[in-house]
Amino acid sequence: MNLSLYTVSAFLIIDTDGHRVLAKYYHPKGHPNGESKKLTTLKEQRAFEKGLFQKTKKAGGDIILYDSHLVVYKHSLDLIFYIIGDPSENELMLHVALYAFSDAVHMLLRNQVEKRGVLENLDLVLLCLDETIDDGIIVETDATTIASRVSRPKADTTDIVINEQTLLSAYQTVKEKMQQRIGQL
Repeated sequence: MNLSLYTVSAFLIIDTDGHRVLAKYYHPKGHPNGESKKLTTLKEQRAFEKGLFQKTKKAGGDIILYDSHLVVYKHSLDLIFYIIGDPSENELMLHVALYAFSDAVHMLLRNQVEKRGVLENLDLVLLCLDETIDDGIIVETDATTIASRVSRPKADTTDIVINEQTLLSAYQTVKEKMQQRIGQL
């Protein structure tokens, strides 16, 4: 039984041509089983991603066991989102984390989740990923919370309207203050 918080080994976004859009592999030093030696080099990662894409390129499933890894994935237009964990991990937890991330990205990108939109807003997508998974630990599973933490703050919504009346009011206030100061002398 695995009682560790480190549930995620990797997070990937691959386009429908099999090319990497985003990849984040987690090798935490504090993991109870020690630092993982799997998928540490770029060559191993690319080979893993290529084989994984071949198995999952057709929509239809959402959880598979591939190369001794539990893989939960979701298709979205021209992208496939993957969350990868050890075979002993709770697949429901991985599933919830993946869908929370996906829904948060959909909110942030206004349902325009395609390769171009993700690349143009890569900063938001990476922040969203960091709010969902931190060093292999799932920290948030509520899409609304993730999106609200990541979204850019809105500009000041209290618009200052400058017109003749506000200028006249400001002039009158300055005039009164000046008269009070002169009267004190």
